[in-house]
Order: sequence, then C-alpha cells, then structure tokens
Amino acid sequence: MKRFLLLLIICLGSQNQCLAQPYAIPTNVKKIVFIGNSITYAGYYVSCIDAYLRLQYPERHFEIINVGLPSETVSGLSEPDHARGKFPRPDLHERLARILSKLKPDLVFACYGMNDGIYLPFDNERFQKFQEGMQWMHEQVTKSGAPIIHITTPIYDERKGNAYANVLDIYTDWLISQRYTNNWNVIDVHWPMKKYLEDQRLKDATFQFAADGIHPDNVGHFIIVKQILLNLGETKASTATNMQDLLLGYKNGDSIFHLIEKEQAIKKDAYLTFTGHKRPGMNAGLPLPEAESQCADIEKQIQMLAKP
Repeated sequence: MKRFLLLLIICLGSQNQCLAQPYAIPTNVKKIVFIGNSITYAGYYVSCIDAYLRLQYPERHFEIINVGLPSETVSGLSEPDHARGKFPRPDLHERLARILSKLKPDLVFACYGMNDGIYLPFDNERFQKFQEGMQWMHEQVTKSGAPIIHITTPIYDERKGNAYANVLDIYTDWLISQRYTNNWNVIDVHWPMKKYLEDQRLKDATFQFAADGIHPDNVGHFIIVKQILLNLGETKASTATNMQDLLLGYKNGDSIFHLIEKEQAIKKDAYLTFTGHKRPGMNAGLPLPEAESQCADIEKQIQMLAKP
C-alpha cells in the first residue's frame, strides 16, 4: 500500500498536478539567502523575486542575498574531466557552514540538481549521493534555525540528451515526494518548465530555453519566478507572462527593477568572496564594505523612485 501511494505521488508530480499549500513567509523573516548553482548565480530569477517582494511589501524591508555558485553540487560528485580537467566541481559541503554562520539567514531558498548527476545516464549510486546531499543540506539549514524552501531543478533540454533529461525528472520527483514523506517545503519549477517547453514547441519547433540545454534564458527564469511566487501565495503572478507584467501597477516599477538588478550584481560577487569558496575563475567583486556602500546609494535611488 505504501509503495502504491509513493508511486501515485510521483506520477502526479510528473504531470505537474501536485500543488503544494502556499508557504507564507514568516513575519520575522528579513534576510533571505538563495543558494544554488550557475542558474541561481545568473541571478535573473533572484532579482525578480527581490523586486516583487520589495515593491509588494515595502514595509517588510526584505534583504535578498544570492550566493549561488556555478558548477556546484550537493552530491559531491564531479566528472574526471570537469572544466577540461582544470578543477573539480565545487561541493556545497565545503561552504554551507560559512554561509549560515556569516550571513545568518532568516530563510533559505535552495535550488540544486542540475549538476548533481554529472550529466551521465541514471545510476543508483549517483542518485543516492544526491539524496544524501539534499538531506544533509536540509538538516544543516534547519539546525541553524532558518527554514529552507527547496526549488526543484530546472529542466535539461531532452534535445541535448534524453538520458540526462530523464535523470533530472527522477531527481525532481524524489524531491517533490519529500513534501509528503518528510514535510519539506518544495517548490516545483521543473515540470512547469517542461510543459511550457513542450507547448511552445507545438507552435515553434525551434523554441528553446537554453542553447546549451542547461542555462535558461529570461523566459525560463520567469517560469521559476512565477512558480516561486504562486507557491508563496502571490496570486497576482498567475496572469503574468513576464517581469514587465508583474511590475504593472507599481510606480516606476521597471526603473526600480533595473536598479535592483544592478544591486544584485554587485552584492553576489562580494558575498561569494565574503563567505568563501574554492571555485577558480570567479569575479572576486568588491570588498563587502565597499559593495554595501554602493548598494546603499542604489537603495536611496530606489526609495526616491518608490515615493508616493
């Protein structure tokens, strides 16, 4: 019977019919930290969430920090020839404790999975490493006192390889199942992205989110934004098809959004360096005090634009 119920959950998840109860951000939450891989580091979906929360809830003074790190996994796995043999994939195990102790987040969003199967066909041992890494991350964040919201991995375009696209389907369904088996807060972006891609290709066979099959463009990022907001109970997002739709009704919304993008670009490199990591080739960014000073100037511009 238990096996039947688990299979039912997974099947429903695969068809994007498992809808989580909306998660209301607790009233004591001010500092929200996003962790993840290059898709999070790219930052567009984080900037969109930042802009929406600030415009919709200016009295709450949210601080959004992006410390996504390209190439990173929670599985601790890496291809022998990753980056042409220059360096192994960074592992969240190496830096999570510093993120939690130095940033002291009130809430963490985590988006992993894309790199965790290291772009190989499904293998039970690799799957177990992913599961163990996710469970470890969940435990470490909750032990710090911060709640964690998991975001399922964006899709890998099956045109770049059916086998790995299937791996991420499996990883996603397992993560969705944690809503029911362990009461985790999980936001699914994977299956909505997959459905959108399939629907668009019925109209235009050349449609794609990502030329490399991995890193989505802003259209793909906005699907992530929309699913996050809907799962936070923000029903306004239900009719939005892009960020411009979401900004309608906010005074100087577009100008404020672009300033927030600028602010996020400054902050993410500074905070990555401040918290520390072992990935070569990253921009060190500004020293944190200087970055915070520049962001304070941007914040003044935002406040001026937002005045009634």
